[in-house]
Amino acid sequence: MSKPLYLGELLLHWCPSCNVPVLGKECSCGTVTRQVTVTPPGDIRPAFPYEIAHINDISIEQFNAPLIADERIVVLNKSPYDDRMDEIVVDGEVIANIRFELEQLKWVLLLRLNGARRIFGNGGHKLLKNWVCIDAGAEKFILDGASVLAPGVKDADPRIREMDEVVVLTHEGKVLGAGRARMNGEKMLERGKGSAVKVRFKDKPADVSVPQGGQTWDDAVKANEFYMNEFVERSHKFIKNVSSSVDRPVTVSFSGGKDSLAVLHLVSECLDDYDLLFADTGIEFPETVKNVHDVAEFYGRPLKMISSGNAFWDSVDSFGPPSVEVRWCCKVCKLGPITQIINDHYENGCLTFIGQRKYESDTRAKSERVWKNPWVSNQVAAAPIQNWTAMHVWLYIFRNDLLFNPMYENGFDRIGCWLCPSSSMADLVRLKETHPEMEKKLDDYLLSYAERMGLSEQWVRHGFWRWKELPSQLKELAKRKGIGIVAKGDGKASLNFTVTSGYRPCRQGGISAEGGFDGPVDLGRLEQTGILGTVGKATYMEGVAMVSRGEDRAQIFASGNVTARSDSDRDARRLMRKVELSVRRALFCSGCGVCVGKCPQGVVSVKKGLAIISEGCVHCGKCIDVCPVVKFNS
Repeated sequence: MSKPLYLGELLLHWCPSCNVPVLGKECSCGTVTRQVTVTPPGDIRPAFPYEIAHINDISIEQFNAPLIADERIVVLNKSPYDDRMDEIVVDGEVIANIRFELEQLKWVLLLRLNGARRIFGNGGHKLLKNWVCIDAGAEKFILDGASVLAPGVKDADPRIREMDEVVVLTHEGKVLGAGRARMNGEKMLERGKGSAVKVRFKDKPADVSVPQGGQTWDDAVKANEFYMNEFVERSHKFIKNVSSSVDRPVTVSFSGGKDSLAVLHLVSECLDDYDLLFADTGIEFPETVKNVHDVAEFYGRPLKMISSGNAFWDSVDSFGPPSVEVRWCCKVCKLGPITQIINDHYENGCLTFIGQRKYESDTRAKSERVWKNPWVSNQVAAAPIQNWTAMHVWLYIFRNDLLFNPMYENGFDRIGCWLCPSSSMADLVRLKETHPEMEKKLDDYLLSYAERMGLSEQWVRHGFWRWKELPSQLKELAKRKGIGIVAKGDGKASLNFTVTSGYRPCRQGGISAEGGFDGPVDLGRLEQTGILGTVGKATYMEGVAMVSRGEDRAQIFASGNVTARSDSDRDARRLMRKVELSVRRALFCSGCGVCVGKCPQGVVSVKKGLAIISEGCVHCGKCIDVCPVVKFNS
């Protein structure tokens, strides 16, 4: 699991009088609030009716009762995890987590003790599901941190399956703990040997007090009036100061998302003359495109728009599916088109207000509030809501009754390209329900790509395509499931190569180039020949080779994707070209020996029909210049 990341102050408090979330220490009603302990970064947000219904559906499936039984305000806090996980905050306390588990490919509700007490607190547990009653003598050991052992089980729901979430009850039926079953219910009832439940939360039995519900988000808006006024005033001042000091036409980058909508309205409250910019990547939700046009019409401001059309699908065969490390799609579908919009409409450039917030990522937390766009030379960017949480944004939207994207009400936390590799598998599974034709198009492509790369259907199903090099937790999952994660080729690919380059929009610093061969690369042969050493110092790991030369870096993945990073576009492309030629030389080498006599260091030899480059290479490139592969197969 990822470590908590502090990107800013944790702002969630709760008013015990109004029973609503508050973004500070005092409610507008005058009551002193209490802070709610949530996991950093604390980018809290409202739960919409769909999400509350979804939580209850999972709760009923697991425990035969809803977790949130009546109307009340629910806050969600995204927490670090392998996929998507939210803390569920109700009545000022975290009562459960809901997360999408990649191993099972399903949503699971993980109850905290007060959540368990809300479901099991009224007795009658035999009408519910997934409960385990333990003997009186075992209760002390559970409170001391032990697991529930099978001999200590007094009674259990026989329907429990191994790895189910369960509630641990005292011999009197009171909630004592919550955790995960390590054996099924029938085996527990045998009271044999082994661990029955791994307990996650435990405490002495206590009665649960549930405040009166019925609050609405209008109530929360009123409770936060002082804090919202303060944040809005700061943003207004920022917008006025920046627009008066930067002598360029003012624009707002509007993506159809909540953050850019808030920025647009803030700008509209300060300025009369501004344009809207929208780059349609061609892989936007149709609801997003409609929302952009509707919002532009509502504000009555010019919309400068460009569409990338089918650019993604025209390019995907060359580059392969985009990944977290190789997001070629940003350059092809977004960054280039944005540059074109600005060049076409603003001769001397423009000032653009954007919806960047520090709570979104470590990179954005470290970003300046005003900066010169590194890849669009004539754009100055500014972030009026840099210090806002998602809750600030939503309270501002609710207060002003803004026209927000309906996809937020359909269970999507982030709005962007619908097949983005940074999407969670939870969102991609939800996509199958909301936009089945789009999900099928992606799925069909991924399955054909996996077959071409010698990878299994399970590699697609578990979302492993979203990385070139899997995070350690997902590598362990692949190992447990027996899913191959390294592409394999038949050696017959022609290795056609495509490349794009530009500023790295999602990470800090430098210029990156992304390339792709049209087939897998045999990294074993690459390592065996040592030919990558003509580029720089080479190292190898499972599924990836890395080469460095000074500050320049490149990675070659078994799938055929290549990334190169340098300080300039020219150097990044030059490095990419050297890597491309080295890969070709290694894979198509005929052992002709022409390169042997051209090496001034004498470190090239031919062994078993292959040119081998040993230690001592100074990366002069003379062996590259004379290679027949370079001349006739590139």
